Amino acid sequence: KEKVSRPTTFITNTQPAEGVDVVLVDEAHLLWTQGKQSYRGKNQLDDILARAKVVVAVFDKKQILSREGYLTNNEIHKLEIQSGNQGNLIKFKQQLRINANEDTQTWLNSLIDRRVVDKIPVDNEYEVKIFDDPLAMYHAIQKKAESQEHGLSRMLATFDWPFNKSSKKKDGKPYCVTVGDLSLPWNLQLDPPKSQRGQKKRLAWAEQDQTIGEVGSTFTIQGFDLNYSGVIIGPSVKFREGHIVFDPGASENSKATKRRTLASGEKVFVADELLPNELNVLLTRGVHGLYIYAVDDALRAALLGAQS
Repeated sequence: KEKVSRPTTFITNTQPAEGVDVVLVDEAHLLWTQGKQSYRGKNQLDDILARAKVVVAVFDKKQILSREGYLTNNEIHKLEIQSGNQGNLIKFKQQLRINANEDTQTWLNSLIDRRVVDKIPVDNEYEVKIFDDPLAMYHAIQKKAESQEHGLSRMLATFDWPFNKSSKKKDGKPYCVTVGDLSLPWNLQLDPPKSQRGQKKRLAWAEQDQTIGEVGSTFTIQGFDLNYSGVIIGPSVKFREGHIVFDPGASENSKATKRRTLASGEKVFVADELLPNELNVLLTRGVHGLYIYAVDDALRAALLGAQS
């Protein structure tokens, strides 16, 4: 009997009356909270709860990326109260992905949560480097990827350049992330080498050899780690009057910028919550190092000035 499945498949194939004993949901922040495509329900977590005696959900509200999975703070609080009343609320206080000291993690949290650019601390275990040339950053990531010591390294970017997953190509050419002299295709547009063609569906984006020539998005890299990540912070992230601000008008991520219909029927914009989450996911992929290039002149200047 199938033990691992996608949420919609599990919900469709399991009736509440029969149920299962335990369901483990990793990346539970990716569950849909509205109907979409083949899913006709209203909330996948509610439907899973109705079909299992015990549900273990690993959930990070700072990784909700899409309005289809959006939850209000009150809805999240209710989930915490429900599990807390059962003695089952476990809060993780440390992110083990990044091999950085506490000062570096605090710097990243300040950048993402407080939206300020503090001085980048000295860290002998974790490399943070700011670039003023995106092409130079790409060459540095290529060297890391070729190195036996550092290995898996890739380019990433905020979703600020057009991309159509269904058509893959525009006028016969790949959709590209273009900044200055750098122009690379978006996620999974290059053909894999012959040695990996049969494995393409089983390998993660970053594990495919040809993707060193591409730029990944949050939707490509979420849930996976890199040794070094080179992050292009696009024009939707700006620096104004001493703080980072987010500009939905400069984003191409319709999953974050379009309005979401709440359970009450009210339609609201939630980009000011989702776009910071996008930045959070991208800046926390690198286990051993993070390279950054910012398109916004003011943000790039602030980051370059923050280097030790």
